[in-house]
Amino acid sequence: METQLFVNVPVSDLEKSKEFYTALGWTLNPHFTDENAAAVVISEHSVLMILRREFYEGFLEGTGKTLGDPRTTSLALTAFSLPSREAVDAFIARAETAGARIGVTQDYGFMYQRQFDDLDGNHFEPFWMDPAAVENGPQPAE
Repeated sequence: METQLFVNVPVSDLEKSKEFYTALGWTLNPHFTDENAAAVVISEHSVLMILRREFYEGFLEGTGKTLGDPRTTSLALTAFSLPSREAVDAFIARAETAGARIGVTQDYGFMYQRQFDDLDGNHFEPFWMDPAAVENGPQPAE
């Protein structure tokens, strides 16, 4: 079995969050969705787990950590690639229609990136990268 990435984020209203993420074009996996959490399938190998805040806190038990507020504190920037600049813009348009707060656009020529926060402030960055830049890999500084 290939490695799958599961990113877990806290949400205050699970039903509204499920509506938000499906409006982006992602789907729910009913086998891993219940009254506490929902599995939002991004791709074959990437799943976003949206967890009610109280349920999320249960995973912190014994760690000494507290649940932060993603509206005011950032601990992760969740980035994901899309096949073109146009796909990035179309995705951001869906996110805005669904109620996301849209952030800045960054255009580096070889990479084009946009930003949005979901209904709870969790931060995402869809991007496109020129395949030639990927093939050539990072270049050493001169």
